[in-house]
Amino acid sequence: MCPAGVSGPRRLGRVESFDVAVVGAGPAGSTAALAARRGGADVVLLDRSDFPRDKPCGDGLAPEVFDVLAALGVGDAAAGYPAVPTLRLVSPGGEVVARALHAGTRTIPRQVFDHRLVAAAVDAGVRFRRHRVRSVEQLGDRVVIDGTFTARVVVGADGAGSVVRQALGHPGNPPGHVALAIRGYAPAPAGPPEQRIVTIPGRWPAYAWSFPIGDGRANVGYGELLRGEALTRGYLLAQLGALLPDLELDAATDWRGHHLPLSTRRPAPGRGRLVLAGDALSLINPFTGEGIYYAVVSGTLAGAAAAGAVSATGGADVADRYRRALTRRLGGHLRHTAVAARLGRWPRLADAAVRAARDDQRVFDTLLAVGLADGRLTPAALWRIARRL
Repeated sequence: MCPAGVSGPRRLGRVESFDVAVVGAGPAGSTAALAARRGGADVVLLDRSDFPRDKPCGDGLAPEVFDVLAALGVGDAAAGYPAVPTLRLVSPGGEVVARALHAGTRTIPRQVFDHRLVAAAVDAGVRFRRHRVRSVEQLGDRVVIDGTFTARVVVGADGAGSVVRQALGHPGNPPGHVALAIRGYAPAPAGPPEQRIVTIPGRWPAYAWSFPIGDGRANVGYGELLRGEALTRGYLLAQLGALLPDLELDAATDWRGHHLPLSTRRPAPGRGRLVLAGDALSLINPFTGEGIYYAVVSGTLAGAAAAGAVSATGGADVADRYRRALTRRLGGHLRHTAVAARLGRWPRLADAAVRAARDDQRVFDTLLAVGLADGRLTPAALWRIARRL
């Protein structure tokens, strides 16, 4: 697992050329690099940081994430982190459901998880370079990055402030389509381990969370939709303390804030020889704020499309290949999450959904699949929720 860390030079004295360059080494970038390498491409993975490094996130990982990684040959990403068996959800009106999580979810700090994925990519033959990308330019049949790297295809997996997204001419998400959250690590609450999500009626959609890691700590935080006004650190922490008063926030560490560009305002997935994955493509679930599953799926699809395009056309048709693959895999699901997000902004309907999930495990499982993976709303689940209004 590269215990000494994964690092690269800060500066390079010559131009390096590759088939595929991936910008950003989070889950979307590492899986893109892995998939492209498995497709036979010569790949470089660029990130401004050495690894391991911290990344603000809820750290919650659904079992479907590890299914995607296993298909890429990464079978030990969850090693040492136990599954959390239960989710407790409190609706805006105070309705409560606590049920078993299918196959369990895990809470793995991004400092660990991301490092494991980068190490797996390097072990597979991907070259890692520590480099802060500032400019990306398509010139003929190549893409030039800062005059230092060239590639036939570039995958932008560089997060909410993506430089590759800017090179494509796409602005960031506007208010109403981006959330702000703060995250820290606090002592895990006493009692059996369970994930807790507590919503708030006055600022809905918004919620606080506590996700136990298994080492005596829990990832805790609060996030809400941005509507145009500034949200301060003090305000976010006050909301967290009010919703989860049993947390020892005075003993919490590593507070960091982060923006969540929601999938309700996605740009085009690519153009020319540039494609986007993960947060750079605004692939954050508007229903839950989850993004890791989308990251590994979109990264895998982007990397496979990049390798296939390089092999077939020298990279010229990568955007079309990727768009078709992304539509096949996530298109229907993303339409359902957009509907769920619109309906879910009505607090009474959120209350009814929690009541229905409390009454019926199938409704609970459906909502979980829509919120954490690539599930769809079923007519049966919608009917049961409507009956509980």
